[in-house]
Amino acid sequence: MRAKRLLIVEDDDDLRRFFRMALTVAGYDVQEAGDGVEALRLVDNDPPDLVVLDLMLRALDGISVQQELASRAYTRHIPIVVVTGSALEATGFNVACVLRKPVLPEELIKTVATCLLTGAPSAGA
Repeated sequence: MRAKRLLIVEDDDDLRRFFRMALTVAGYDVQEAGDGVEALRLVDNDPPDLVVLDLMLRALDGISVQQELASRAYTRHIPIVVVTGSALEATGFNVACVLRKPVLPEELIKTVATCLLTGAPSAGA
């Protein structure tokens, strides 16, 4: 059985490394993107099983990335875990899970596992 593949989209290098280490130790195959443009390119090349997405990104913000993924038939099934410092940033769009910064490793791993099981919200929900 292959490890689930995750894409971490975070522009803070230290936080992205922290997420990668925690999720790799938990047994996931992890890819990284430092901005929204790079994230969409990676998804186009090889869609992951789940995306961990910061909302505040350079070049293309997380809300735009989420909307783009939700609009595509071949990516709308991908669960998205939004990571944000603000409760207000994550309102108004359909994602699988939301984590508030700061994020503990156990919290990240548990949320990713839960969202992989529950899947992405339906496009019409």
